[in-house]
Amino acid sequence: MLFDTHVHLNAEQYNEDIEEVIKRAREAGVDHMIVVGFDRPTIEKAMELVETYDFLYASVGWHPVDAIDMTEEDLIWLKELAEHPKVVALGEMGLDYHWDKSPKDIQKAVFRKQIQLAKKVKLPIIIHNREATQDIVEILKEEGAEEVGGIMHCFSGSVETARECVDMNFYISLGGPVTFKNAKKPKEVAEDIPLEKLLIETDCPYLAPHPYRGKRNEPAYVKLVAQQIAELKGLSYEEVAQATTENARKLFKIEW
Repeated sequence: MLFDTHVHLNAEQYNEDIEEVIKRAREAGVDHMIVVGFDRPTIEKAMELVETYDFLYASVGWHPVDAIDMTEEDLIWLKELAEHPKVVALGEMGLDYHWDKSPKDIQKAVFRKQIQLAKKVKLPIIIHNREATQDIVEILKEEGAEEVGGIMHCFSGSVETARECVDMNFYISLGGPVTFKNAKKPKEVAEDIPLEKLLIETDCPYLAPHPYRGKRNEPAYVKLVAQQIAELKGLSYEEVAQATTENARKLFKIEW
């Protein structure tokens, strides 16, 4: 069995064939998925999906690119949603210095507010990081995020940063890029970080793994991520599938 810890089945790219995409995922052995909402429309869609499919769970939060749009009412709404039995995490949240829609100070403030909320509602957090590693690590430490822990989503940093995050009670999640021939860092991280601290994801519809790179990603392809990690670590595919699934169950407190 496989656990895809980061899917955007709430994206418009699946409007026409969501049922077929989910069917292919199940046939590939993907038993559970976390649908991640990051603004009002995607959170609403995520909640619809998790109430329709019993094997889907939700994470709700505010994406740093859209931090400038977040209101106090939105924060209150997130707190209310956190009480839903199928909401198992907050996020994705974090910092994104690639796009300039939201000023850095606003991104940081919204990030801090969401960490503080996670500590109140006792849920792990899912971290989005783009070109902001140092500031993210500093904020996680300053806000005591270790208390709830969570996931460094689609991790692309160095082994040293990965170890630092693991020390802060975070799992390292690897996606499609670990299968890219020229992706040196994710491969090094896969080799170095203990299996008990690794998770797998697709971030679909983005970042499709080889040989689907550049095409629409979907949860069924998370199997390719698990296979690549197994190869890099010299383990069987079954070992990686089982361990990453158990890791996700433990983090999200999901029982079956």
